[in-house]
Amino acid sequence: MSRARADEEEYWHSSKFRAFTFDDEEDELSQLKESKRAVNSLRDIVDDDDDDLERVSWSGEPVGSISWSIKETASSSTSSLEGRDSSLQKGSSSYAAFPKQVSSYSLSSLFKGRNKLPSFQSLSDALSDTGVKNYAPELRRPKAEYKDYSSDWSPKDTVRRMQRGKVCSLERFRSLQDKLVLLDEAVARHDGNVITAVLIFLKRTLRREILFRELEVRQVALCHLIHFLKETGEQKLLLDLLRFLDRTEEVALSQYREHLNIQDVEKRREFLKGCIGLPFSAEDTSHIQDHYTLLERQIIIEANDRHLETAGQSEIFRKYPRKASILNMPLVTTLFYSCFYHYTEAEGTFSSPTNLKKTFKIPDKQYVLTALAARAKLRAWDDVDALFTTKNWLGYTKKKAPIGFHRVVEILQRNNAPVQVLQEYVRLVEDVETRLNLATKYKCHDVVIETYRDLKDRIQLTAYKCKVERGSAEEEKINSILNN
Repeated sequence: MSRARADEEEYWHSSKFRAFTFDDEEDELSQLKESKRAVNSLRDIVDDDDDDLERVSWSGEPVGSISWSIKETASSSTSSLEGRDSSLQKGSSSYAAFPKQVSSYSLSSLFKGRNKLPSFQSLSDALSDTGVKNYAPELRRPKAEYKDYSSDWSPKDTVRRMQRGKVCSLERFRSLQDKLVLLDEAVARHDGNVITAVLIFLKRTLRREILFRELEVRQVALCHLIHFLKETGEQKLLLDLLRFLDRTEEVALSQYREHLNIQDVEKRREFLKGCIGLPFSAEDTSHIQDHYTLLERQIIIEANDRHLETAGQSEIFRKYPRKASILNMPLVTTLFYSCFYHYTEAEGTFSSPTNLKKTFKIPDKQYVLTALAARAKLRAWDDVDALFTTKNWLGYTKKKAPIGFHRVVEILQRNNAPVQVLQEYVRLVEDVETRLNLATKYKCHDVVIETYRDLKDRIQLTAYKCKVERGSAEEEKINSILNN
């Protein structure tokens, strides 16, 4: 009796399970939770609605077959009971075991992310921290978007979807006829972005000869391609296209534009020299010749002026140091530079303003405007006066301005000319109203008083008397006119 009692005591005080510790790496509950999360994460890569496809279990047998269902049910029942018994015995030995049940979960249901029997709950869910199942978020695209890649869109539908910004694959248009229909549909829609996208596709998938031949009869698409090649800098393909179209002048102009990419001055000069023989029009040929001549002049002037500035032999370079090089500057800038630093040089020198005017056939208006701005900036008023003084065949002198004296006054005032100089040129303005406006604006009182006197306008002269300082010479002049 005592032996039986001892066996009973030993039975109740012994256990084949190890005690729970926090360092136990083989904790079955944590493994069960980890497995649950791993299986749930697979839900994103499985299509819920592809029921007609054959699915295969881990054992290699088709899912849904009878043998697979038996094996899965048996393994699920065994694993569920073992996990349930071990967890309860480990947590407390005083609780009775749960009655054995058939598991309501299968591997297929875990892949699907849903239960076969919603009324039952698995042990892992019952032992989890929250009662709500947290499945992995849905990251797949809507099924409607897959039609962009899989459906057989016609050229018209493809162009329409491209206009709406949809992603459409053009690779399935393989035949030349389909590609040309696609291009015609894009042109008919009058959408430049779609036309350019189709042209890029055709440029990549067609031979140049075929592409050029088909574009020759499609002028809208041809203009788009030429503009695209110019913008992207595909110079070789552009030249080939223009030669195919027999546009010789455009070929020459495209080659001429290459000088913009040449930084070295000597190499640019040689390149421009070679461009003179290209098949330009008569007018363009003269411009290319002038460009080459101007750059040649600039190289000579730059070398000479740099030497003078470095040696300190010229007073004007010491007083007004150069701010930039003259190389590659426009003709008007070169003329201004010449009028500023070399105004008094003889016509035989390359840097003389008159030599530049004669060589490049600069109009009188442009020359006078540029020379006036340069000399007024230096405050060389004698040179300004000589610029507008002319002699007739009898020897009489008079002032004449091809640009109009009202513009002369504005340029002089912009360069802070003194009032005496301004008044001299305001008097030369022929239109009376313009003359009065300029004289009033720039406070040329003598011109205003003399104009009102010539007009015999006593009322305006009296009103203007209030605008001058009291006791000044202008007020005395007005009083003298009114009293006479």
